[in-house]
Amino acid sequence: MAVRKRRRPRSQQGRWLDDLWYGRHPLSLLLVPLAWLFRLAVLVRRKIYASGLLAIYHAPVPVIVVGNLTVGGSGKTPLVIWLAGYLQALGLRPGVVARGYGGRARQWPQQVRPDSDPVAVGDESVIIARRTRCPVAVGPDRGAAIAALLKHTDCNIIISDDGLQHYALGRAVEIAVVDGVRRLGNARLLPAGPLREPPSRLREVDFIITNGIAGRNEFAMKYVASNPVNLHRRDLSLPFAEFVGAPVHAVAGIGNPQRFFAMLRGLGLTIIPHAFADHHRFKPADLEFGDEHPILMTEKDAIKCEVFCPSRCWMVPITAELPEIFARRLEDLLKRGEHGQEAA
Repeated sequence: MAVRKRRRPRSQQGRWLDDLWYGRHPLSLLLVPLAWLFRLAVLVRRKIYASGLLAIYHAPVPVIVVGNLTVGGSGKTPLVIWLAGYLQALGLRPGVVARGYGGRARQWPQQVRPDSDPVAVGDESVIIARRTRCPVAVGPDRGAAIAALLKHTDCNIIISDDGLQHYALGRAVEIAVVDGVRRLGNARLLPAGPLREPPSRLREVDFIITNGIAGRNEFAMKYVASNPVNLHRRDLSLPFAEFVGAPVHAVAGIGNPQRFFAMLRGLGLTIIPHAFADHHRFKPADLEFGDEHPILMTEKDAIKCEVFCPSRCWMVPITAELPEIFARRLEDLLKRGEHGQEAA
């Protein structure tokens, strides 16, 4: 029997932007002149930093910047978590800095701990603190966040989450993450497309990591889903086979919810998808579906729902896997002390 889908749609704005930037919406062409102005502004700003008119913070330790060209999520957080673990395996002491997107703290930078409030410091930073057990600091000024980490910890290398366009931060290594499905959309800059910098910017970075099928000169990143964990009982985990044979609600408030839904379907689950806007602030009513089917959600969403979600809510942890050749080349780059840029 077919499952009736009770879909809670993404915001009208989110769907409209997807159509504009990743489809063939005619309005995109009309916005091209504004995209040219945006491109000019990006170029001028970079030139100002490169000329020394605006100060660039150079940390006394190497900084690895992880970012993307597009607005919205492309899979940076799992990569940051992987990098932290890899650097620890090399005997280094990594720390992580991030913007703290969506955080409502009144003062910055903020130290982030596994039990920090995601409302104050942002959901992704709390996930990073929990998964890596590394020192984490967030704030709009990445340099100030790094300085705070170095003052209070013994970190000897820093990972900057989503800092590719933070021109005020010097860096030793740049890693750009690309969505393997949506790629660069229509390849136009804001507001005509999803790009914050021209596609040519990818030629300047040290590594391109593709969340999915990699292209030429790219390294593929694979997501591996661990068994769902109950949000009320963190010691309770069930294999995906336990959720096969009956419908489950799939909740995703991330940059590309369809990737999460496709992953669950690929594991044999019959899902009722509920896509929300990226960084959606969940309310109890968002999880009221009028039945008792299990609810599976991303870790990013679960961290915002754990205080009010029903006992049938399960988090699906995701772990990134990267090819050995990428790991070797990153290690070689760090050993040589070479880098692509001092500033973005």
